[in-house]
Amino acid sequence: MTENMPISRALNAGLRRSLETNDRVLLMGEDIGPLGGVFRVTEGLQSDFGPRRVIDSPLAESGIVGTAIGLAMGGFRPVLEIQFDGFVFPAFDQITSQLAKITNRHEGALQMPVVIRIPYGGHIGAIEHHQESPEAYFTHTPGLRVVSPSTANDAYWMIQQAIDSPDPVVFLEPKAKYWQKGEVDTDAPALPLHASRVVRRGTDVTLVGHGAMVTTLLQAASLAESEGTSCEVIDLRSLSPVDYGPILDSVRRTGRMVYAQEAPGFTSLGSEIAATVTEKAFFALEAPVLRVSGFDVPFPPAKLEGTYLPDADRILEAVDRSLAY
Repeated sequence: MTENMPISRALNAGLRRSLETNDRVLLMGEDIGPLGGVFRVTEGLQSDFGPRRVIDSPLAESGIVGTAIGLAMGGFRPVLEIQFDGFVFPAFDQITSQLAKITNRHEGALQMPVVIRIPYGGHIGAIEHHQESPEAYFTHTPGLRVVSPSTANDAYWMIQQAIDSPDPVVFLEPKAKYWQKGEVDTDAPALPLHASRVVRRGTDVTLVGHGAMVTTLLQAASLAESEGTSCEVIDLRSLSPVDYGPILDSVRRTGRMVYAQEAPGFTSLGSEIAATVTEKAFFALEAPVLRVSGFDVPFPPAKLEGTYLPDADRILEAVDRSLAY
């Protein structure tokens, strides 16, 4: 069956399905009960599944993650909501020093099926610590899987696939797209959790990104087409591990690539992908892999976010530079 719904409702439906099919799944987070979370992703779930399955936690991110580690040791599958991206750092030690390492510490005998949902990124005019892109911290940490959906269908299926994973998953939700609607096929997932996807075919330049940036890349590709340039757009979907197959196949055809992200550019996910593509497809490249990113400064006040965040014009400028080589 196919339904049209925004990403926030697709996540809600995916969480509901996991709660229904596995009684070891439980949700934890600040204000996720009667309020349904700041973005209403968990709306209605506590009333249907009760406060022992959908738990309103204290305002203590380190405590939320620490409790989830204990629950996972006891056979549960906790799904945590971090209210905003910038609030994850009080739990950073629990995530990177404990959650990411426990399975390895026990030589695989103790699994950590914990999902940490994090609304991330800009475009909502919020204040400090409410618009950040911390993905590089987690992709740099062995033992964590990191994913980010950009469509409603991916949101619905990827949250269920993340919950089913035996490993901890950092699930990054582009908050700017919570209300973006799309078709959701509730019968079967389109792709595995860690597969990248070509969302637009093209022949001249490969554009790659994740989360909210995929929409911006598609806008740039449409504008480029009106000027006679054909851009292929790839949604990364999985940030760790990265599925390089479709990216390398595309670059070997186009000879050019631009990676776009909201996060600052220095030592970022885009840096790693650019380096890997250069290593593995060097002789196919007609130009250097170019990156478009947020600037290497703290996320600015809301009135400046339009200058800070990459837009279609900045991406098109990179496309023009690539074609000029």
